[in-house]
Amino acid sequence: MSSIARIGVLTGGGDAPGLNAVIRAVVKSAYNNGIESLGVEDSFDGLLEHSRCRTMTPKDVRGIMRLGGTVLGTINTGNPFSGIVETSEGQRAYADRVVEMFHRLGLGALVVIGGDGTLAIAHQFAERGVPIVGVPKTIDNDIVGTTNCFGFDTAVAFATDAIDRLHTTAEAHRRIIVVEVMGRYAGWIALHAGVAGGADAILIPEIPFRLDAVVERLRERDKWGAHFSIVVVAEGAFPAGGRLSLIEEATAGHVERLGGVGARVAQQLQALTGKETRSVVLGHLQRGGAPTSFDRVLATRFGAKAIDLVRQGEFGTMVAFDPPDIIARPLAEVVGKTKTVPPDSDLLLTAKALGITFG
Repeated sequence: MSSIARIGVLTGGGDAPGLNAVIRAVVKSAYNNGIESLGVEDSFDGLLEHSRCRTMTPKDVRGIMRLGGTVLGTINTGNPFSGIVETSEGQRAYADRVVEMFHRLGLGALVVIGGDGTLAIAHQFAERGVPIVGVPKTIDNDIVGTTNCFGFDTAVAFATDAIDRLHTTAEAHRRIIVVEVMGRYAGWIALHAGVAGGADAILIPEIPFRLDAVVERLRERDKWGAHFSIVVVAEGAFPAGGRLSLIEEATAGHVERLGGVGARVAQQLQALTGKETRSVVLGHLQRGGAPTSFDRVLATRFGAKAIDLVRQGEFGTMVAFDPPDIIARPLAEVVGKTKTVPPDSDLLLTAKALGITFG
């Protein structure tokens, strides 16, 4: 059993409902095991100066479980292993400064809550000897090794509610409505929200789409007397033989920004069907708001398990949901990979059996 007296906890990457529930569970579990928690602000940037770290007790995390966002703040850190930073002590290599401050602060371990990019950075610090336990976070649910990430259920619930609302206006005006959802290179949100919301077509990155198949499906609905349709499109979906729709190309230290596919699909469907077509982008609304009860419980279990791994000295690992258990996975087996929707996914096959087209 580890004799660690103080840990640090930070959140990195995009925000997700449930981050505060993890922080709360980490702080309370640590406190109940005689371990002090230091909250690190703004991801790894918080380890550049003492002033960006603060002691956290159960009193400091009271009432935060139901809140969206993160009380510690978060940023999409570039590559700290190639960056130079200006500190109160002059210029330093970013990664060297983080490791130095980790030791200066008297930390015995660091709990890193983040998505694929943040966990990849955490893995690199682990390889430099920093004792790290990772907690997977993404609404996209695309992290390998865990069945679910917290934030995903909340995002799907919001998207489903939005689709429900759009059904009424689509039917009233006999329109086609295209709903663009997040997910980056994975179609998990689109698939789950599309099935739950009764979509007629779902376009996901794993299946390059052909709009003629979508048009055929929509025309069938017209024959049945259903003169409206809902098409759910993942932001990373792209046509067969075509390219991703980008808002911004990738630059040094920053990944490309996906978006715009919903508007393109809507424009093309209107031209092909002659039906009035509208597009709706749910965007960052999927990231905001209070987490669902499922995400609160999962996040809490993740945070408590992270402290258990710290106490056991099982570093270089990530907590993971392997129903019904929360287990540990080596970070080395997780980083640099993307969990996408497999072609034999039960939900995908169910959707096809219901007549939903994937183009």
